[in-house]
Amino acid sequence: MRIHFDGTAKLFGAAVIAFALFASGYVAGQNRFGQPKTIIHVVEIKWNPGVTTAQRQEILTGIKDMAGKIPGIKNIWMETERVEPRDFNSAYGIEFQSRAAADAYAESSIHQAWVNKYVPLRAASVSIQVSNP
Repeated sequence: MRIHFDGTAKLFGAAVIAFALFASGYVAGQNRFGQPKTIIHVVEIKWNPGVTTAQRQEILTGIKDMAGKIPGIKNIWMETERVEPRDFNSAYGIEFQSRAAADAYAESSIHQAWVNKYVPLRAASVSIQVSNP
């Protein structure tokens, strides 16, 4: 037995199929994101004139060393993609597991030893910390 559909039924069926395809694409394309409770610490650096590439690298390598020694550091970002203001030269980021971990980092003797090497080489720096409620 053969079923025959008239033009209106075919048009309605095509509309239903088109809507289903659109809806499935819309759902699949939804951007999913989270709001973790970690602390992100981002620093932009403007080096003093005359600071060598080797000195800059030593400071940035020191961040990796700290990450391996100070508990509570979850991730680090070392590659500078873009900085504002444009006369700044470098940037790095550190993700802490919690506010307590960020505070422990700031008070750590390991961090203080790194700061003692870093501060004389920088003309200025801007730092922010962000998290979620």
